Amino acid sequence: MASSISIIPSYFASTSLPPLPIASHFPFNLNSSTFFFPLKNGSFKLRNAPPLSPKALSSRAPKAAVVTKDTWEKSVLNSDSPVLVEFYASWCGPCRMVHQIIDEIAGEYAGRLSCFILNTDDDFPIAEDYEIKAVPVVLLFKNGEKRESVVGTMPKDFYIAAIERVLKS
Repeated sequence: MASSISIIPSYFASTSLPPLPIASHFPFNLNSSTFFFPLKNGSFKLRNAPPLSPKALSSRAPKAAVVTKDTWEKSVLNSDSPVLVEFYASWCGPCRMVHQIIDEIAGEYAGRLSCFILNTDDDFPIAEDYEIKAVPVVLLFKNGEKRESVVGTMPKDFYIAAIERVLKS
């Protein structure tokens, strides 16, 4: 007759406390912009991280210009050429990848398409007008009207396909 034996280590069996949240395992606040860098002598050096700017998001100079609520109407709505606008936030990791793609596209479509980036934290009313709930989002405009949108981080081909549809319309 076979019997089954269950072995539970005593430290698991006697613990009835819920697990601690992940943030409690770190000696610093995960939501702050202060970073700790380990030094060779075993101590840590504190350094405040500056907020990311569009230039900091890409290793080379950006080709897509910054648009704000003050320049929105002139640059996007009243543009003679089709317009691509990337809605981003400085704290958004995936936005960094999209920035690189948009910069490449801005170079490839220069003269046929105007490319801009808009920081949703700084210009929230514009993002709210277009119901931007998460970033990154790329919107394409023609004659002042929104024609296409690409939500999230997608391969370059997705952006190119949307651009080509807008250019042909």
